[in-house]
Amino acid sequence: MYCAAVLTIRDLKKSHGGRLLFESADLQVNYGERIALTGPNGAGKSTLFSLILKRDEPDGGTVQRDEWTTLGYLPQEAEAVGAESALDIATGRAGELESLEKQLAACEAAGDVSSAAYLEAHAKHEALSNPHVEARAKKMLTGLGYRESDWNRPAKELSGGWVMRAHLARLLVMEPDLLLLDEPTNHLDLLSLLWLQQYLKNCPSALLLISHDLEFMDALIDGVYEISNRKLVRYAGNYSAAIEQRERNYETQLAAWKNQQKEITALQEFADRFRSVSSKAAQAQSKLKQIERMEKIERPEPPKKPFRFRIPQPERGGQRAALLEGVDMSYGNTAVYRGLDLLIERGERVALVGPNGAGKSTLLKILAGAVEFQKGKCTYGSNSKIGYFSQHRAATLDPANSLLDEILGSNGTLREDEARSILGSFLFKRDDIHKKTAVLSGGEKTRLNLVKFLVNPPNLLLMDEPTTHLDIVTVESLVLALEAYEGTLVFISHDVHFIRNLANRVLHINGGQVASYPGGYDYFLEKSGLLGSERFALTAA
Repeated sequence: MYCAAVLTIRDLKKSHGGRLLFESADLQVNYGERIALTGPNGAGKSTLFSLILKRDEPDGGTVQRDEWTTLGYLPQEAEAVGAESALDIATGRAGELESLEKQLAACEAAGDVSSAAYLEAHAKHEALSNPHVEARAKKMLTGLGYRESDWNRPAKELSGGWVMRAHLARLLVMEPDLLLLDEPTNHLDLLSLLWLQQYLKNCPSALLLISHDLEFMDALIDGVYEISNRKLVRYAGNYSAAIEQRERNYETQLAAWKNQQKEITALQEFADRFRSVSSKAAQAQSKLKQIERMEKIERPEPPKKPFRFRIPQPERGGQRAALLEGVDMSYGNTAVYRGLDLLIERGERVALVGPNGAGKSTLLKILAGAVEFQKGKCTYGSNSKIGYFSQHRAATLDPANSLLDEILGSNGTLREDEARSILGSFLFKRDDIHKKTAVLSGGEKTRLNLVKFLVNPPNLLLMDEPTTHLDIVTVESLVLALEAYEGTLVFISHDVHFIRNLANRVLHINGGQVASYPGGYDYFLEKSGLLGSERFALTAA
């Protein structure tokens, strides 16, 4: 019998660390479907992936794949382990083919050539043994931002983000029936993200995606499963449609709960009033039994929404927020900029975009005074106060301080109750505020640093990938806060939603050249012509 589902989860129950994550949870992904898995940090998204991958076992229920399917998985982190090149990883020559051959041999020796494991290994081996596999791998690497000169570089010389791209390229080469992608955009620059988005639109694989990138999901997916109250709640359409459906469902469930509570109250009041009256005692007892027989409706939890709070506005700076004149910047023998001239004016919100390694972070560091350049000068406007939100923001926290200490130390006029309220708005629970910063996760450290900037904002704010490790609700909350910010903002981001809502100027940085587009994100795409380039012609699957 033909089964339309590539993956079926039924009546799932799973606990982790003594906490119940799932109970009576169901999920189905059909062939060719593109599904997003959403929920707050810690809800169980990664645990669900582990169950699908058979790296963990459920406490109850079933996790079943169609036995004819192949599965590809991209974790959040991966490192090179030997002398393999990026091309070796993308073609499977970095151990993947060898592992598959051993698996096939073991199955054949056991006479087990009809099992799902054998069939999947055979299909993957066939894909990676295709005579055109190297050409396909190069196509994927190019789309994901690799230069030809880096195809054969030892992967251990590359950053973890570039190694992840090579692993992603291998998955795209194999084109499995089901792709599990865990935050695939984390290590991509904007153009690589847009390429991947276009490619996946044409890819026949079913997709189960964990992502915090709202626009990436909206462009790709046709269904959402949200982890809510230990269940997997299905919504049709993209992420924005799911938000609307979730709000309607909440209002419906809340109304049902309120109506039932009114009914229970009326029945209880009748029973309390007449249980001592002999002529009505039987009736009163009947009302109590009616309450007992009811299937009680749980009060629904309201959906998490972006939060707003008033941020203090910085002192007004000069019309010229920052001016670079004739700047030369090199790292050793590697020149990044030669004779760079750049003016940032007060009130601008400037997005820096371009391939990884082009010099975006270096430009922020120059503007922040965090690096010494070899030639030229950088001047600031009057009353300038610079804030630099770097990728290494954990280093700006005192590990001996509590969260509350850090916030109160950032703004001496802030009352403790105000600091507690703001920390609560950024999803820090009441018990968290006395934690030492040393024990915080990467996402918690990012959120805490954001709060520090927002309670005492500079008039020139420089931010390098501020949305990394943030969930969708917190990203949207940050957007709302920065929309109200009256200073000058220069930022790097690969989050399209973040750029689209904030940028009023885009600087495209590539090969030491800085091209300015005096408009927002869509203006930049239209005028730059990048989506019509040869690289994006490679998105046809």
